[in-house]
Amino acid sequence: MSSKKHKHGDSAAYLAKKAFYDKVLTIYGRNAVMEALCDLSITIHKLHLSRSNRASVQLKEMLKIASDRGINVVYHDKNALSRISRNAKQDQGVALDLVLEDYTDEVAFSAVHARYRLIALDGVQNPQNLGMIIRSCAAGYIDGVILPVKNSARISPLVIKASAGTLFKLPIIKSDDLFKTLSYFERQDAALYTLSSYARKSYKEEKYPEKTIFILGNESEGVSREIESLSKEAIAIPMQRGVESLNVAVTASLLAFL
Repeated sequence: MSSKKHKHGDSAAYLAKKAFYDKVLTIYGRNAVMEALCDLSITIHKLHLSRSNRASVQLKEMLKIASDRGINVVYHDKNALSRISRNAKQDQGVALDLVLEDYTDEVAFSAVHARYRLIALDGVQNPQNLGMIIRSCAAGYIDGVILPVKNSARISPLVIKASAGTLFKLPIIKSDDLFKTLSYFERQDAALYTLSSYARKSYKEEKYPEKTIFILGNESEGVSREIESLSKEAIAIPMQRGVESLNVAVTASLLAFL
């Protein structure tokens, strides 16, 4: 079938396949892959192995788990595997395709949520911060995290570890362009709030509408000016004893239990 037909959505099979692979996340590294294989709550698509791998007890165990779970195992040469993992130096000859059932976009999320509280991340770079943010949001009263594809920490084994597995329990709204994504939500009557240490109003004083998005910025520079221009209002977390700012993951935790 021609790419033109695909572009115009003539093939339902193509669209279904694309929607599926949009939810696939590839992780790498033997320990991370083994942990995911052992977690029966995680949906797994494929296990990728390099043909150059030397036999080991851990690899043998991986293959046994894959067989028991009915997971497809695919072998590749070293270069092909590195293209799958996108990290030849650290993949250790192993990669795993996970299916994030709640990996979505703004249109699909809005279609099934009449009210929500979201946290949007603008340039958060630290994987451990991202993982801890996801963990706090999953534990609290946040309905999803808006995560930019660019200029942001990628979902990786470090993020999964820091999230303590909660990554698979919370909707992650993938954003190719954060400004456009937030503008879409704004058109859907969502109120956008930026967190700023310079804001006069405490985050506890505001009355939040049914559709609310809290925007958290980069660890050192905060929210970008472009994104800040969309904000309905800036709010602050009051601090004592001259403390000027909090870690972005701590801020997310406070908002999650607001």
